[in-house]
Amino acid sequence: MHDVARPVKETNVKRRFTRLVGGHPILFGVFGLLLIFVLLAMIKFMQIRKMMAMPMVIPPTTVSSVQVKQEDWPPIFSSIGTISAVQGATVSAELAGTVAEIKFESGAIAKKGDVLMRLDASSEEAQLKSSEADLELARSDLGRARDLAGRNVVSKAELDAAESKFKQKEGVVNNMRSMISKKEVLAPFDGQLGIRQVNVGQMVTAGQQVVSLQALDPLYVDFALPQQDLPKLAPGLDVRVHTDVVAGREFPGKLTALNSAVDPVTRNVTLQATIENKDHALRPGMFAKIDVLLLDKQQTLIVPGTAISYAPYGDSVFVIEKKKDEKGQESQVLRQQFVRVGEARGDFVSITKGLEPGQQIVSTGVFKLRNGMGVVINNDLAPKPQLNPKPADT
Repeated sequence: MHDVARPVKETNVKRRFTRLVGGHPILFGVFGLLLIFVLLAMIKFMQIRKMMAMPMVIPPTTVSSVQVKQEDWPPIFSSIGTISAVQGATVSAELAGTVAEIKFESGAIAKKGDVLMRLDASSEEAQLKSSEADLELARSDLGRARDLAGRNVVSKAELDAAESKFKQKEGVVNNMRSMISKKEVLAPFDGQLGIRQVNVGQMVTAGQQVVSLQALDPLYVDFALPQQDLPKLAPGLDVRVHTDVVAGREFPGKLTALNSAVDPVTRNVTLQATIENKDHALRPGMFAKIDVLLLDKQQTLIVPGTAISYAPYGDSVFVIEKKKDEKGQESQVLRQQFVRVGEARGDFVSITKGLEPGQQIVSTGVFKLRNGMGVVINNDLAPKPQLNPKPADT
């Protein structure tokens, strides 16, 4: 009985729907569009659901890599200091007078004993001739007195007076000759002259500066280190000197002197190193950076400084490891490893804890990486770190 009633009921629904839309084509079109939208929404929903059910796979990132190396790094004490001349002085006039002649050019090389300047000595030379004449007379008088004293003609007192007079005149002559010689300003040692500070015809006073003279090879480097480093220091240690004036160049030398006392204010000990400067690239007064190399060496793990990801919660590197997926395919993934960083030298940084020799790590671009990411290694354009870098644009 129910089976007969259901077709009758469905037929009645169809008839009513036909009556409703049969005379209204617009309603029929709207109903069709709604049906299409519902079908599209259902299809899209099924697609999104299927995509969400699939695991998300991030494509591997291309990185450059480097192996953790172990090298002998000698302990280094670093400091800053000032370059000074082994021999340096400002040549001055010893006596007052008028400049008669200047015998040097500014910036020239001078040898020990070269005449740099002459003062007018005409008055002293005239007095010298008069004194020499008096000396000759006193010498003749002394000779006659000695002859007469030998024959007991004159007394011993007269002979002593003649000898005293002779020595007095001789002293006057020597004094005049000394004054004339001091009218010439001589180079006290070999070196390079600075800019002259006097002119011909100028009246100079005693002690007035004439020109600076500096011996440029070798040079001293004066610097200081804390008192706790003193037990490890000794003359003869190797030093390396760097300066911004000659960027990228290293000047080797030796530690030559340690001060006998520690500064009571700073608790630092003053040191002095000697370096070669054959091409005169360095000048006294320059600022310099000094590294003192100690004798003992220690094995140190080093990585490029660009491989370190610095963060407030700890420094880390990304270690590249091989990993197999569910299908047994091998790939390379990243593992973030926290490390303890030591001193830096050039482009390298020492690692005191967290890594082992031979491990492969990411060398550049660590800021964009995440733990567990897949990577592909490409070192074609990777920068090459150096212990003593020499940038081309400095």
